[in-house]
Amino acid sequence: MGIEEKLEELRRQREAALAGGGRGRVERQHRAGKLTARERLEFLLDKGSFIETDMLVTHRCRDFGMDGQHIPGDGVVTGSGQIGGRLVHVFAQDFTVFGGSLSEAYAQKICKIMDQAVKVGAPIIGLNDSGGARIQEGVVSLAGYADIFVTSVPSKRIVPSSGLRSPATVATVVVLPAPLSPNITAVSPSSTAKLIPMRTGKP
Repeated sequence: MGIEEKLEELRRQREAALAGGGRGRVERQHRAGKLTARERLEFLLDKGSFIETDMLVTHRCRDFGMDGQHIPGDGVVTGSGQIGGRLVHVFAQDFTVFGGSLSEAYAQKICKIMDQAVKVGAPIIGLNDSGGARIQEGVVSLAGYADIFVTSVPSKRIVPSSGLRSPATVATVVVLPAPLSPNITAVSPSSTAKLIPMRTGKP
């Protein structure tokens, strides 16, 4: 494959990531009164400030027909941006991709953005819209929740980039559009997460 073919494949994968689960699922999301993950981030962050990470990640499951179903991003959008000119790190679950269900690769994306936030002392904002664990991956998916909980613990000891001089924590905000699986609403008791329910019809 030459350089032009590689660039074209990269463009194709990027377009697939931006499309999420496709037009039909996006329209279904809108009919339910909900924005997509990318629309929520656009609504939340300062215009043009979002820098996405791991856009082309896909799951590694080969069972139950999943080897033929790969959508770049794998159901969660991660990255950093600004709110009022201040740095934040974010993840937004995309219900249009596999119902927002959590896979091993998906969990690793969330853990990575949490680690990056801890390194720079920035707040973490999670926009959750998920059906829970990705059943095709079984206990591997469930282990992803454990990884997220463990990764959130170090934020207890980090001072945010807001310039606070006294001991403080990295703020973790988790926004929960309804309806949701009980699994995805779980938060590590060691974290500083604040849960903010959001009803259908809201961002």
